[in-house]
Amino acid sequence: MSDDREDFGLVRDNGSAVSAVTPTTPAPVPGSTSHSSWWSRVRPHLETARALRFRNAAPPPAHKTAFVLAGGGSRGAVQVGMLGELVERGIRADRVFGASVGAINGAVYAGNPTPEGIERMATIWRGVKGTDIFPRSALDGPWAFLQKRASVHSNSGLRAIIEAGIDFENLQDTTIPFEVVTTSMTDGRERWIAHGRAVEAILASSAIPSIFPPVIIDGDVLVDGGVVNNVPISRAMAAGCTRIYVLLCGPLHYHPPLPKRPAEAALTAFFVAVHARFVRELSMLPLGVEVVVFSGGGEPSAQYRDFSATAELIEEGRSEVAEVLDRYAGTSQDLTPDRVAAPTPGTNAAPTPGTNTAPAPGTNTAPAPGTNTAPAPGR
Repeated sequence: MSDDREDFGLVRDNGSAVSAVTPTTPAPVPGSTSHSSWWSRVRPHLETARALRFRNAAPPPAHKTAFVLAGGGSRGAVQVGMLGELVERGIRADRVFGASVGAINGAVYAGNPTPEGIERMATIWRGVKGTDIFPRSALDGPWAFLQKRASVHSNSGLRAIIEAGIDFENLQDTTIPFEVVTTSMTDGRERWIAHGRAVEAILASSAIPSIFPPVIIDGDVLVDGGVVNNVPISRAMAAGCTRIYVLLCGPLHYHPPLPKRPAEAALTAFFVAVHARFVRELSMLPLGVEVVVFSGGGEPSAQYRDFSATAELIEEGRSEVAEVLDRYAGTSQDLTPDRVAAPTPGTNAAPTPGTNTAPAPGTNTAPAPGTNTAPAPGR
């Protein structure tokens, strides 16, 4: 009897495990003179069915990866180091989403996601001085905010830096699909831009209210996207991304010092509001979505002209990503390409809010992927 038994093996249908199927020798057909002759006629049909079953079985779904780059002013240099390490490790985005300074860095990466592209970005950042972007005027200091004009500074310096960093004219021409978020001053909503003139869209996403002038696109008056969605993981999830790398410019949990001046109080309130949405969205991740957060270290600074720490920030960003990825290298939670298996649906449960991220060293300890995730449906 053992010669007439076949083990069909384990079949995976869309990633879900099905018990092994082991057919037993069928009973002789009434009137049959030979059991073995009946089985010899039936067996080829079962073999064909088994082959079709294995051939049609769908492999486990692959992750669709997004890079989400947040705003953070001069601390945006830390994202350059983060991107450099991710590129070096072979981790590549399928979609890129950026807000404010994250829109600038994201555009450069999406246009040229190579080590050479990252080095070009780093070279530009290292050469930037505060006065290149925020030139001082005769009415510097608090008086500058009382002028009868749309902003304290023009965006000519920022425009020059963006033009030096990208080599494509329209957003739809990037190597990796890229979108920037802006805030509409017409209706207060977030407006996403994925097509059209790249420099204008990036300038709009980076137009810090009162610091830079609004940008008018298609008749809409647009300012910094960070006002409404500084860390747009919701956009990445809506695009069907199931593994999201978040590149922040400051700590995941914001603990601002007590303000001493009215201007500091206004700036602190802005940063608190910016962080609130991201923390709320992290606590409500749907099943199947994995978020890995690189925090970027220190607190935002009220000195928006200060670019003196650029070189150190680039190295800090690289070191942080390396530390997080090395923590899981060679384990079942490895994030390195070709060694990451997509989770089997139904095996991962949504974690407790606040434990579903892998933040950078110096903030929260990064939990292992698979525990730091709330796995969930794609598009």
